Amino acid sequence: MITGSLKSKIDSLWLDFHSGGITNPITVIEQISYLMFMRLIDLNELRGEKRAERTKKPYQGLFKPHQQHLRWSQFRHLGGDEMLPLVRDEAFPLLRSEIMENNPVGHFLKDANCLIPSGDLLTRAVTAIEGLPLTEGDTKGDLYEYLLGKLSTAGIAGQFRTPRHIIAAMVRILDPEPTQTVCDPACGTAGFLIGVMDYLKEKYTSPELVEEVTLENGKTEKVYPGDLLEPYREHLQSDMFHGYDFDSTMLRIAAMNLLLHGIDSPKITYQDTLNASFAERQPTQAAERYDLILANPPFKGIIDLDNLDPTLKSHVKSKKSELIFLILILRMLNMGGKAAVVVPDGVLFGSSKAHVGVRELLVDQNQLEAVISLPSGVFKPYAGVSTAILVFSKGGRTDEVWFYDVRADGFSLDDKRSEQPDKNDLPDLLAQWQERDPKKESDRTAKHFFIPVDEIRKNKYDLSLNRYQETKYEEVIYAEPEDIIKEMRTLESDILTDLDDLEQLLVKSLS
Repeated sequence: MITGSLKSKIDSLWLDFHSGGITNPITVIEQISYLMFMRLIDLNELRGEKRAERTKKPYQGLFKPHQQHLRWSQFRHLGGDEMLPLVRDEAFPLLRSEIMENNPVGHFLKDANCLIPSGDLLTRAVTAIEGLPLTEGDTKGDLYEYLLGKLSTAGIAGQFRTPRHIIAAMVRILDPEPTQTVCDPACGTAGFLIGVMDYLKEKYTSPELVEEVTLENGKTEKVYPGDLLEPYREHLQSDMFHGYDFDSTMLRIAAMNLLLHGIDSPKITYQDTLNASFAERQPTQAAERYDLILANPPFKGIIDLDNLDPTLKSHVKSKKSELIFLILILRMLNMGGKAAVVVPDGVLFGSSKAHVGVRELLVDQNQLEAVISLPSGVFKPYAGVSTAILVFSKGGRTDEVWFYDVRADGFSLDDKRSEQPDKNDLPDLLAQWQERDPKKESDRTAKHFFIPVDEIRKNKYDLSLNRYQETKYEEVIYAEPEDIIKEMRTLESDILTDLDDLEQLLVKSLS
């Protein structure tokens, strides 16, 4: 989440574009995205140069010697009258050129044009973007989310980002390895893919080898040499991370995010994974391809059955995207592959034939490992829907299902989402996940417990936590009715006495 001061910077930049004559919010977001990308390219080039300097290895950057003046760090110092024609007539054509073909976001920039009308507005925009902390975690994704919130149509297709701490918990539950392939079939800003990379850096990097490097702008940044990840470097860079989305602006931000997190060539693809064209054009990607899938797929939309992949349609007779995505994810997983997926609570207890059928498929033909209930305010202010995380493996057998009731996630559950570190069940969730043992007796009044699969089947595959969680009632001893009546008469007498005193005061004041 972004701070108030950062929001003020974005609000100010937004007003600058509006007063500069660019009033279409989509155009504003696109122009800011292009400029952000120019800065990110330069930051990435700077990293490569610094790395080459440290390792004494040659580095071939994106910019040729005669194109160095097109780098962000070079033109940002220019005045508006000189900067505008350079950016518009040289830097933007570079984004659309063949040079960008091997860049992960290159094919998303084919239509990139500078629509900023004046050098003054460009200067203000460049100055504002230079001041944004684009190298800090997933801040650029948070910035995009905040920008997206200014669109009146935001959220119609269920597009809202998963909180970073929820992603981190889901990643830790799956415990990815650097030899695996990871996918998000509705990747948005690539938060899950970045979460996996951050987890691998933390798990496989020796803390004593972390270095601090001074960037061109004077700021310092931690560099992880990744000594333990080095044997997997080629796989990490080229084949581990896969993301799909049919929003090109989202994909542009996703590719920028991944690029900045050290993933130079992620497989980020413009594709509606529910559409029939996915299996037709990319059959090797559409089935049994991935070891891990992490996703929070959109679940507000109704699917057009005419364009739906017929192989998905044959498994579930429904237009609800949340059900179809679960079938898709099962198909995309390798046998034995694992998934952690956010679903609306309706998936857990819906009584339609499609709802029951999907749950039956998860339980009877695969291994449903966990149902993690989330508090309803987790996705505020964008949505107040109650959700849960399903953790399952393709194939295998379900004997027991582990339930956990997350009642607090470290933030207030209202629209403000203020930090509340003393109210956070996620550390306990992760600790209990590691220590869970179905052989131990479960206490159904606790936050976590196991339920045998036979009981789930008897309940029509209902997976809602409330179906199985028991409430512990404490006996409350009340006073005898005679004593309560006596106390009420005493209170009544006191009230009448006070009214008499008040009346006397009023009479005296008027006399």
